[in-house]
Amino acid sequence: MNDYTPQRKGPYELRPARPEDIEGARRVMLDTFYRDFGYGYVPAWHADAIDIEGTYLNDPRHLLLVAALDDEVVGTTGLLSRGPAHPPHPRWLAERYRPGSTAQLVRVYVAEGHRRHGLARAMVHQACSFAAATDGYDCVYLHTNVNVPGAQGFWDSIAKEVCDARTTGEHGPGFGTVHYEIPLG
Repeated sequence: MNDYTPQRKGPYELRPARPEDIEGARRVMLDTFYRDFGYGYVPAWHADAIDIEGTYLNDPRHLLLVAALDDEVVGTTGLLSRGPAHPPHPRWLAERYRPGSTAQLVRVYVAEGHRRHGLARAMVHQACSFAAATDGYDCVYLHTNVNVPGAQGFWDSIAKEVCDARTTGEHGPGFGTVHYEIPLG
């Protein structure tokens, strides 16, 4: 993993996840799946939330950042060496954002009660810095569920929209998936 110095954001420490952070990070992720998304844990989509150590901690090209208040994990941001899968995402996106050269942002979540403190934005900037310093990445890709209040405005403020799947019908009714890119450099 790249050299990384934990940073402070007010009373919060932003740092790469440690083994002792795994349960807290998993809690933030699962709470988001159930409370914010409303559909819960889906193994095909969320396997990384169960195998945090194997997915994030054991791969030098992957990163899981946590926001911690004292010893409590209250936010997560992941970065994986992959792009969108086809299906369910459009084939042209999977071809444009190939594994290995694409750093995909995932699990950008902050627990209720700790939102609106700039934690997600700070972790995204740190994850992008990690991607820029890691050989082989040429861009950062992400997709989000814009049905979650605040998600679209947040991503519109820091990333470039590349596909609004609501207009293409790629995911079917009820899914508010929008795809974004953050250039490196």
